[in-house]
Amino acid sequence: MSKAQSEPTPGLVVVDKPAGMTSHDVVGRLRRLAGTRKVGHAGTLDPMATGVLVAGVGRATRLLTYIVGESKTYAATIRLGQTTTTEDAEGEILERRYVAAVTRPQLDDAVAGLTGEIQQVPSAVSAIKVDGKRAYQRVRDGEDVQLEARSVTVNRFDVLDVRRADDGTTMDVDVMVDCSSGTYVRALARDLGEALGVGGHLTALRRTRVGGFNLGHARTLEQLGEQFSVLSLADAARRLFPVREVSDEEAFELGHGRRITPSESADVTAAIDPAGELIALIENKVQGTHSMAKPALVFAPR
Repeated sequence: MSKAQSEPTPGLVVVDKPAGMTSHDVVGRLRRLAGTRKVGHAGTLDPMATGVLVAGVGRATRLLTYIVGESKTYAATIRLGQTTTTEDAEGEILERRYVAAVTRPQLDDAVAGLTGEIQQVPSAVSAIKVDGKRAYQRVRDGEDVQLEARSVTVNRFDVLDVRRADDGTTMDVDVMVDCSSGTYVRALARDLGEALGVGGHLTALRRTRVGGFNLGHARTLEQLGEQFSVLSLADAARRLFPVREVSDEEAFELGHGRRITPSESADVTAAIDPAGELIALIENKVQGTHSMAKPALVFAPR
């Protein structure tokens, strides 16, 4: 069988990840369903977390680089009054403090202080690499991991509901968070608890959106097992980039890595041919004294 015949239909799959599975576990399941090892995902979700996980099959894995940097939305529950070793419910409780004295105005002020562009220290048990090794693995190996603060943007941090334990030991806060790529909601829970002086950790996390993909586009692994299909390269590109409809002649040039006349958009643009196929992602570049649209990624067979 030729390479072209054996290649699976390329495209994106938006999965509603269940709790208890790693993102790698989900990729493994998709590989079996798609009949190929060429499957990847755009943005890890912890085993405890559920929700939108965007995966690419075949040539669509090349789109994942662009999706990783997209903004995200999360529905989460933060428990104030307890800190844990992992900053979430999977860790051991380190400290308990009473929260009875925490008022709603104090909570709202602390949330406001964590909204906008902030400096955030990622969780020590994150997947960030330190000298080529994941931070969480270094923690498991007994190392003291100190990560540097980084700039992230929290566009929305809304308190939806507050539930207090009758004995004043804990306060559960349901929140909705819109944030930039690289923001750790676990760290927001930790920092909210620190700002209020009572400690905090994450007890539930559901990702509801990644860029232009939300839960309305997602399917469970059970649904995918019954009927596996992908969002085509062209349809995926239309959700991610400005679109330029190109002629057959322009598609031929792009398919062979050559430049065409510049696009109206200064952003990376999806070039779609008359048949509705994604030919390339293109971007304007200056060549001598002229601007030309240059292929950044070519998807059409050469």
